[in-house]
Amino acid sequence: MKSLIVLSLILGLHAATFAQPNHDAWNTLLQKYVTTSGKVNYKMLKADQTALNAYLNTLAAETPQTTWSRADKMAYWINAYNAFTVKLITDHYPLTKITNLDSGKPWDVKRIELGGKKYSLNQIENEIIRPQFKDPRIHFALNCAAKSCPPLYNRAFTAANLEKALTERTRRFLADPNANTLGVERVSVSKIFEWYAADFGKLPEFLSKYSNVAVQANAAVDYREYDWRLNE
Repeated sequence: MKSLIVLSLILGLHAATFAQPNHDAWNTLLQKYVTTSGKVNYKMLKADQTALNAYLNTLAAETPQTTWSRADKMAYWINAYNAFTVKLITDHYPLTKITNLDSGKPWDVKRIELGGKKYSLNQIENEIIRPQFKDPRIHFALNCAAKSCPPLYNRAFTAANLEKALTERTRRFLADPNANTLGVERVSVSKIFEWYAADFGKLPEFLSKYSNVAVQANAAVDYREYDWRLNE
């Protein structure tokens, strides 16, 4: 009997070690401080740092494992990128631009500790999310705290809502005239499509797939200047 109890405890501890983090706390913060249009109340979030830090500690303790589903892993990394970006801004708020930090390169600083390993935001995006999941829609889920960045989703990503949310965020960004103007023969689009051109393949096809415009294959393309002012 004792051996069975010990085995149960060991199995229970093993399962706990590989548990997926609960993103409810992040969802609560987003619902409370981020509007449906993606504007962030950094001032109030700064005053609620205890809750934000508690969620980040959860992410640090419960990192992706091979047993997790693809959707669980993807949701984890997107939430981690967004939550640590918000943390970076609140740590330095009041602030006018994220590019005012770290000589204009805040994405290169390894300040994010997860599972005992330190990452930069660029590592999470370019060494984990992009190569591991190979889904161009992630560019409309990740938020860099700038006005020209796709709006911060005011809900946490989860395995359950991931697929629908990625498509919705993509369609919403493409339909935003402040970010993109799509025509059959000419498009004016976000710099994101230039910076990450390799992820989108044939751009007209991608734009046509997630918008109501049938963009011609030979459509003229120009890229808009990026507004780095805070998304508040």
